[in-house]
Amino acid sequence: MTSTTDNEAILRGVLDQWKAAVDAHEPEQVAACFTEDAIFQGLRPYSVGRQGVAEYYDSQPLGLTARYEILETRRLADDLVLGYHSVEFDFTDRPTLSVNLSLLVKRLASGWYIALYQVSLLPDGHRRTPGNPEPRVR
Repeated sequence: MTSTTDNEAILRGVLDQWKAAVDAHEPEQVAACFTEDAIFQGLRPYSVGRQGVAEYYDSQPLGLTARYEILETRRLADDLVLGYHSVEFDFTDRPTLSVNLSLLVKRLASGWYIALYQVSLLPDGHRRTPGNPEPRVR
């Protein structure tokens, strides 16, 4: 049986590589964190595969950096870990962008890779964390 700590270590291993490549504006290295057939949903129409991931991050402005926090994890199978994260993207010329990120990472022969990346944009002031539940709609 695996623990939350094991799942978090797997997710951090993948996300730390992703973050380093995003922060360095290296789109091909970002794409290398994904499976060949990854489903990628950023803030534009989705793509499938590493080429779409590389094109998406190549279009991002220089100076973009990412900060993430793991909120939840689930081990779906021996080779699949689901993660739910809050991510803040910082820019040099505009306000920080807060999103929620769902990832499915898959173990392949050469390591763990992102198989599904799904971002949800959060309205200002609506960041969801375990200590800050979803605001009530009135």
